[in-house]
Amino acid sequence: MLKLTYTEAGLHLEKLDISLEEFVTNRMLLSLRSGSSIHIESSRAAFLLTADVVDLLLLKSVMSDQIASKLSVDKVDDRYVEVCFSGTWIANDLCAEEGTLVTALGDRVEFYLHKLWKLSESALTFANF
Repeated sequence: MLKLTYTEAGLHLEKLDISLEEFVTNRMLLSLRSGSSIHIESSRAAFLLTADVVDLLLLKSVMSDQIASKLSVDKVDDRYVEVCFSGTWIANDLCAEEGTLVTALGDRVEFYLHKLWKLSESALTFANF
Protein backbone atom coordinates (compact mmCIF):
# COMPACT_ATOMS: atom_id res chain seq x y z
CA MET A 1 0.00 0.00 0.00
CA LEU A 2 1.16 3.53 -0.75
CA LYS A 3 0.46 6.38 1.66
CA LEU A 4 0.76 9.92 0.31
CA THR A 5 0.60 12.51 3.09
CA TYR A 6 -0.10 16.16 2.25
CA THR A 7 0.98 18.77 4.82
CA GLU A 8 1.74 22.48 4.85
CA ALA A 9 5.42 21.62 4.45
CA GLY A 10 4.89 19.47 1.35
CA LEU A 11 4.18 15.84 0.73
CA HIS A 12 5.65 12.54 1.77
CA LEU A 13 5.23 9.14 0.11
CA GLU A 14 5.55 5.90 2.07
CA LYS A 15 5.21 2.25 1.14
CA LEU A 16 3.54 0.34 3.96
CA ASP A 17 3.21 -3.41 4.50
CA ILE A 18 -0.41 -3.25 5.63
CA SER A 19 -3.61 -3.67 3.66
CA LEU A 20 -5.59 -0.63 2.62
CA GLU A 21 -8.62 -1.85 4.55
CA GLU A 22 -6.60 -2.40 7.72
CA PHE A 23 -5.04 1.07 7.49
CA VAL A 24 -8.40 2.81 7.01
CA THR A 25 -9.97 0.78 9.83
CA ASN A 26 -7.11 1.62 12.19
CA ARG A 27 -7.36 5.30 11.29
CA MET A 28 -11.13 5.26 11.92
CA LEU A 29 -10.64 3.57 15.30
CA LEU A 30 -7.96 6.11 16.26
CA SER A 31 -10.32 8.94 15.40
CA LEU A 32 -13.19 7.34 17.29
CA ARG A 33 -11.12 6.67 20.41
CA SER A 34 -9.49 10.11 20.41
CA GLY A 35 -12.78 11.93 19.82
CA SER A 36 -11.50 13.68 16.70
CA SER A 37 -13.44 14.07 13.46
CA ILE A 38 -12.62 12.14 10.30
CA HIS A 39 -13.61 12.44 6.67
CA ILE A 40 -13.07 9.54 4.25
CA GLU A 41 -13.86 9.53 0.53
CA SER A 42 -12.66 8.19 -2.80
CA SER A 43 -10.36 10.68 -4.48
CA ARG A 44 -7.31 11.20 -6.68
CA ALA A 45 -3.83 12.46 -5.86
CA ALA A 46 -0.86 13.57 -7.89
CA PHE A 47 2.81 14.28 -7.36
CA LEU A 48 5.73 15.22 -9.56
CA LEU A 49 8.89 13.25 -10.25
CA THR A 50 11.95 14.69 -11.90
CA ALA A 51 11.98 13.38 -15.46
CA ASP A 52 15.65 12.37 -15.32
CA VAL A 53 14.95 9.64 -12.72
CA VAL A 54 11.94 8.13 -14.48
CA ASP A 55 12.17 5.46 -17.12
CA LEU A 56 8.61 5.73 -18.43
CA LEU A 57 8.84 2.55 -20.45
CA LEU A 58 10.00 0.57 -17.43
CA LEU A 59 7.30 2.08 -15.22
CA LYS A 60 4.60 1.35 -17.77
CA SER A 61 5.91 -2.20 -18.17
CA VAL A 62 5.28 -2.96 -14.47
CA MET A 63 1.74 -1.57 -14.68
CA SER A 64 -0.91 -4.15 -15.50
CA ASP A 65 -4.09 -3.19 -17.34
CA GLN A 66 -5.96 -3.27 -14.03
CA ILE A 67 -3.48 -0.84 -12.45
CA ALA A 68 -3.51 1.43 -15.52
CA SER A 69 -7.11 2.37 -14.72
CA LYS A 70 -6.01 3.65 -11.26
CA LEU A 71 -2.64 5.14 -12.20
CA SER A 72 -1.45 7.49 -14.91
CA VAL A 73 2.03 8.77 -15.60
CA ASP A 74 2.33 11.73 -17.96
CA LYS A 75 5.18 13.94 -19.05
CA VAL A 76 4.61 17.52 -17.88
CA ASP A 77 7.64 19.09 -19.55
CA ASP A 78 11.33 18.31 -20.06
CA ARG A 79 11.97 18.40 -16.31
CA TYR A 80 8.95 16.69 -14.71
CA VAL A 81 6.59 13.72 -14.92
CA GLU A 82 3.24 13.71 -13.11
CA VAL A 83 2.06 10.56 -11.35
CA CYS A 84 -1.68 10.55 -10.67
CA PHE A 85 -3.63 7.79 -8.96
CA SER A 86 -6.94 7.10 -7.29
CA GLY A 87 -7.34 6.00 -3.71
CA THR A 88 -8.96 6.78 -0.38
CA TRP A 89 -8.62 10.33 1.01
CA ILE A 90 -8.55 10.61 4.81
CA ALA A 91 -8.67 14.02 6.47
CA ASN A 92 -10.06 15.75 9.55
CA ASP A 93 -12.92 17.34 7.64
CA LEU A 94 -14.44 17.76 4.19
CA CYS A 95 -12.56 20.96 3.33
CA ALA A 96 -9.15 19.96 4.74
CA GLU A 97 -6.12 20.67 2.58
CA GLU A 98 -3.95 18.42 4.71
CA GLY A 99 -4.54 14.71 4.86
CA THR A 100 -3.56 11.31 3.57
CA LEU A 101 -4.39 9.45 0.39
CA VAL A 102 -3.85 5.69 0.50
CA THR A 103 -3.98 3.27 -2.40
CA ALA A 104 -3.14 -0.30 -3.31
CA LEU A 105 -1.43 -0.64 -6.68
CA GLY A 106 0.41 -3.93 -6.28
CA ASP A 107 3.84 -4.61 -4.82
CA ARG A 108 5.93 -4.08 -7.97
CA VAL A 109 4.32 -0.78 -8.92
CA GLU A 110 4.37 0.50 -5.34
CA PHE A 111 8.02 -0.47 -4.87
CA TYR A 112 9.03 1.21 -8.12
CA LEU A 113 7.03 4.41 -7.49
CA HIS A 114 8.40 4.73 -3.96
CA LYS A 115 11.95 4.21 -5.23
CA LEU A 116 11.47 6.83 -7.95
CA TRP A 117 9.97 9.29 -5.46
CA LYS A 118 12.97 8.89 -3.13
CA LEU A 119 15.39 9.37 -6.04
CA SER A 120 13.48 12.40 -7.24
CA GLU A 121 13.42 13.95 -3.75
CA SER A 122 17.18 13.37 -3.45
CA ALA A 123 17.75 15.02 -6.82
CA LEU A 124 15.63 18.03 -5.82
CA THR A 125 17.41 18.37 -2.47
CA PHE A 126 20.81 18.14 -4.15
CA ALA A 127 19.79 20.71 -6.80
CA ASN A 128 18.81 23.22 -4.10
CA PHE A 129 22.35 23.31 -2.64
